[in-house]
Amino acid sequence: MSDTTPEPNDVAPHTSPNTQRQRASQLAQALRQELHKAVIGQQDVVDGVLTALIAGGHVLVEGVPGLGKTLLVRALARCFGGDFARIQFTPDLMPSDITGHAVYDMASEQFKLRKGPVFTNLLLADEINRAPAKTQAALLEVMQERQVTLEGRALAAPQPFLVMATQNPIEQEGTYPLPEAELDRFMLMLRMDYPQADEELALVRQVTRSVRTDILDVSGLRVLLQAKDVQALQKIASDLPLDDQVLDYAVRLARATRNWPGLTLGAGPRASIALVRCARARALLRGGDFVVPNDVKGCALAVLRHRVRLSPELDIEGTSVDQLLQQLLEQIAAPRL
Repeated sequence: MSDTTPEPNDVAPHTSPNTQRQRASQLAQALRQELHKAVIGQQDVVDGVLTALIAGGHVLVEGVPGLGKTLLVRALARCFGGDFARIQFTPDLMPSDITGHAVYDMASEQFKLRKGPVFTNLLLADEINRAPAKTQAALLEVMQERQVTLEGRALAAPQPFLVMATQNPIEQEGTYPLPEAELDRFMLMLRMDYPQADEELALVRQVTRSVRTDILDVSGLRVLLQAKDVQALQKIASDLPLDDQVLDYAVRLARATRNWPGLTLGAGPRASIALVRCARARALLRGGDFVVPNDVKGCALAVLRHRVRLSPELDIEGTSVDQLLQQLLEQIAAPRL
């Protein structure tokens, strides 16, 4: 590790709160730099995934295939030495394929539990809208409850537990769109776009030097922290000071969506909670000692865009949810600290 990267144990609770916070912030920033060695460009998406990890939430990523979504999760799993699993959602995927099931063991003449792929630290749920509603619901229940009930036994999911689900915004034929109540389970919805020209140039140069066909190798990334250290980062972020005015600002933003012209469905209290948790994570990522209004504003689009519904009139006119939310952010006054 470099001299500026703290050792994983440095975030353990044996030093003063200020020292812990500084070292946790350095570690989070080192993790971001390490991810960018594999993921070229996509700064907002990388920051969004790190924000969700530190805030203890889940992420829905929308983007066409081939932009590096799997690579990002593989790189993240590599950097903190956690377990990683991937599920390709298909129309014939059953809930038990995700959560697990009981199998009969001929040798012992007893049923044994076989855990499904959800028992991991990082789970990539690829094209989640390809599976039927009951299979989607099984995953979303684990995301919310952080446990699976198999044969009457409640089994806890490993910690930290982050689900990064993807869906393709172009191909809608044969898909099962997530209902609003289930979209609400995702703390953030990120949009992954095509890379800039210089970023794509660097990407092609890097991939074609690899011995593998079209996959970037993540084995060279440093393991910066373990799963327990991620939990320490989550605890330190949740303790960051938050002024009442900033708290009020986050709640006002979420509540404003419920009566905003052009929106037929507003965000619920879970959005207010997500705004505050994500703002604390962003403050830690930027090295701040406390949360400022810009931390709330910086994550507002990703927190709110999947929790509101555009009116049919504006949808037909071509107005996007992000455009409307941007107007809301410009018109709701932020506190001056």
